[in-house]
Amino acid sequence: MAQDRVEAVERALTVLEVFDSPHDAFSLAELAEATGFYKSTLLRLLGSLSRFDYAQRGDDGRWRLGGSPVRLARRHAPSQHLATRVQPWLDRLAAETGETAALLAGHADQVECRLVALPETGLRHDLRPGSHWPLAGDDDPRLALPGGHMTCVALGGDPAPALWLSLSGPAGRLSDAAARRALEAAQAALGDPPSGEEACP
Repeated sequence: MAQDRVEAVERALTVLEVFDSPHDAFSLAELAEATGFYKSTLLRLLGSLSRFDYAQRGDDGRWRLGGSPVRLARRHAPSQHLATRVQPWLDRLAAETGETAALLAGHADQVECRLVALPETGLRHDLRPGSHWPLAGDDDPRLALPGGHMTCVALGGDPAPALWLSLSGPAGRLSDAAARRALEAAQAALGDPPSGEEACP
C-alpha cells in the first residue's frame, strides 16, 4: 500500500541492489547511472548506509558493500550452521600456511566469497566476504591475482554444491602442491556439506 512506503528507505535499498553485481566497487558516477539518482542524493544515502556499515568508501573513492549485509546473512540458519563448521578450519588454514583461507560459493556464472580468515601478515590477499568475480569454469572458481596465486578444492555433496575451499596469497610463497595438501586435509575433515547448505546465502 502507498502509505506503507518510505521513499528514503526505498532509495537506500535501490542503492544496495546495485551491489548485487559481478563488480566489487562502484564510482559515484556509476552508482548514479545505475540508480538514476542525482549524485547529491546518492551522497546523502551513502552517508547513512556507511554509518551503519552497509556501504564503505575505499581509499580509491569507490564504494563497496560494508560488513552489515554479510553479518545479517549469517543469521540465516543454514549459513550459521555452515559458518560454525567451516570457519574454524579457515582460521586453522590461515594460521598454518600464512595465507588467506576462504570458503567460496558458485552462483550461476559468478563466484562469491562467503567466509574468510586472514593471516597475521602485512603482505596478504585481502579477500573479503561478499566479494564477487566471474566463474571461469564449472570447476575453476579461482580469482586472477596479479602477482598472486589462488588454489581451490571443491567440497563435495549429493547433489554436488558449488562450494570450494581456497588459499590465496603472493605468488611463490606457498606452492600449489603444499596449498592443495592443506586444503585437502580440511576437505577430508569437513566431509560433505549437509543437504541444502549449497543454497545458503
